Amino acid sequence: MSAIPYLSPNDLDDLQMRDSFWPALLGVLCVAVAGGVLGDLVWFQGGRKYGDKTLKTICKLSLSRDTCVKKTERFFGRWGVRILLVAKFIPGLSLVSVPLAGAMGVKLRSFIAHDGGGVALWGAVGLTVGVIFAAQLEMVFAMISQLGRQAVVVLAVLLAIYVTYRWWRRRALMATLEKARISVDELYALMNDEPLPVIFDIRSPEKRMLDPAAIPGSLFADERDLAKIIENYDKSRKVVIYCSCPNEVSAAWMAKTMRNAGFRDVVPLTGGLDAWRLAGFDVATLTEFGELAATTPEEVAEMAAMCPWPVKSAAVSSAGSASLHEAGYPHGDRA
Repeated sequence: MSAIPYLSPNDLDDLQMRDSFWPALLGVLCVAVAGGVLGDLVWFQGGRKYGDKTLKTICKLSLSRDTCVKKTERFFGRWGVRILLVAKFIPGLSLVSVPLAGAMGVKLRSFIAHDGGGVALWGAVGLTVGVIFAAQLEMVFAMISQLGRQAVVVLAVLLAIYVTYRWWRRRALMATLEKARISVDELYALMNDEPLPVIFDIRSPEKRMLDPAAIPGSLFADERDLAKIIENYDKSRKVVIYCSCPNEVSAAWMAKTMRNAGFRDVVPLTGGLDAWRLAGFDVATLTEFGELAATTPEEVAEMAAMCPWPVKSAAVSSAGSASLHEAGYPHGDRA
């Protein structure tokens, strides 16, 4: 004879709590996703409307403002809008990736889908950790409650230690960089003399898409390929490097490394392209994909003589846009 199952009042209470627990948890997750996406939409629209200005403003809020934008641009260049799925888990990346998506022209529905997925994943991980370690978290909160104001002091001290550590790292980075600089006026004078200096534009391709202009005669380069640059260029030539980083960090690091490798005269350009443009000097026009553009046969011939890579005219560039999207270009989901 089989036993008749019996549920005590306590068992019934437990079952009722379990039945209401998961829907409540799902509700918390949905609220978190809605709030996260709505908040990110503000920065996304700011990036779409103001472009590079929004990125510079946000970067000033970062403890790694010298490198935060360029790292995010490279991540975005490799993974496109899919980077939003994991951006919340990477410090600094989530701060810049949302307005960068707007500045890069990602479609709104694509942004909402990927950002919503990223927020949902981030929230689900947090809630899962909370459920698994609920008892331990209750102990921590109980200790904080007992400490009272002392807990606030402890948290403030820990935050101060972290900020100090990041400040010290930044100071150590700045100490390793090239101190010498060249102004845009000095560079302009050099470009009207012989021999011409070698000018490296080490902005990321994504940055050149956001700001489709360059100093005439610039060579696009990547400081991560520095070994090839050192091998292929005359070490006796004057070299000028510019980037879009605050304090010319990437350009100064590259200049210092090239000088250590035997180059005699390598200097970063103070202010980069922004300073060149503010001084009223002409800039070379780029296509929407960050490549050199020329609008007349004379410009094509002139730029071809100055630059060692193929120069596209505006007509060719516009005709070739579709093929880049069809080939799986990482920003193929642009508006």
